This record gives sequence, structure tokens and C-alpha cells, in this order.
Amino acid sequence: MDNEVSVSTPVGEARISWFKPVGQARAVMVLGHGSATGVESPDLQAVARTLPSNGVAVALVTQPYRLSGGSHGRDGPSLDLAWAHAWPAVAHLGVPVIGGGRSAGSQVACRTAKHLGALGVLALSYPLLGPGSVAELLSTDLPVLIVQGGNDPYGRPDQFPPLPSTMKLVEIPFGNHTFGVPASSGLNAATTFSTIASAVTDWTDHVLLGSEFG
Repeated sequence: MDNEVSVSTPVGEARISWFKPVGQARAVMVLGHGSATGVESPDLQAVARTLPSNGVAVALVTQPYRLSGGSHGRDGPSLDLAWAHAWPAVAHLGVPVIGGGRSAGSQVACRTAKHLGALGVLALSYPLLGPGSVAELLSTDLPVLIVQGGNDPYGRPDQFPPLPSTMKLVEIPFGNHTFGVPASSGLNAATTFSTIASAVTDWTDHVLLGSEFG
């Protein structure tokens, strides 16, 4: 991590943790956390530590409620409001910005992406079966990468409907909502999170080149 910046929002102070490439960034990916974990979540950290080597800066946003330790600001409108006020602090570099996050953070990104001018959305462990929805995903009208555990109780990959060509779904075999895998699978955390980071890197390159997935 390169540095941390505090941002004032109507619901309290948010924090942006920056992971920047050497030299000029060609894009920024801004990611939010879920409701049960913060930006220390292994999937967010794997993306944040991988993309800078591909010229993409990563900004991890910690919502105000998590910094204050209170319950105020955990509702959807408050999360969206804090996210929107943090956005200019990541968009100031003058390069394309991709929004995203894990679980609840991916919902915030979906709801706000079009209004904020995001180039695309990364949805890690999207809670399709609640509180998320197909309508929320489709409302982005943007390129979207969904990375979903094969055993995610909030929505397995086979429970997603047919998706438009601008949306790509990557399955992480045996993964639960935090991409944990059972020992019996023969997989391990290092392999899992490397797979996630590689999928995100490849998709980001396609989005920046203006490609669509068929």
C-alpha cells in the first residue's frame, strides 16, 4: 500500500487506501468491502496487489461506519452516498475509473456506476439471492465481471440467469462467499486468489481496450 487518504462524506469520514503502479496509471479500479469484512479481505487484497503491475491503480474504500464502529451508515442509501463523495478523490487522476467491490460493496458499485461515470464494474461474490438482484446487476448497463464461488450460498454461478454479452461470469470452483475452499477440493487459498487476480487483470485489459465478451 502506498498511502491512505481520509475523505469527508455526509455520513462520516471514509478512508481510501491506494495501491499505485510505478509511473502513470492507465486506469483506476476503486473497490468497496462487504458488510462482514473490510478492505483486508483476501480477494480485495489480491486484486489490489496485482493490478498495479499491469498499470492500473487500485483504491480500496473503507466506509465510514466501519471506521466509526457504529451502526449508522450501513444502509444502502448511506453506503451509496459515502461512495459517491469518495469517488472524486479517485477520479482526479484523469484516467478511466472502474468501480467494484465484494458482496455489499459490489452492490454499491452496481447502483452508482452509471451515474458516476464508471467504465465498468467488478462484482466479487455478488449476493444474487439477497439482498442483491438480477435487476440491480443489469441496471449498470456497463461491462461487468462477476467472480463467484461455486458453493456461494448467496448465489452459485448456475443460479445466475443468462447474461448479456457485456457481462462475464467467472466461477471459482468450490468457493464459498469469501472464496474459501474445502481441503478435500485439492485447492488452496494461494491458487484461488491468484485465479481471481488473473481473471480481473484479463477482464480489465479487455474493458480498457473496449472489447465485449461474446
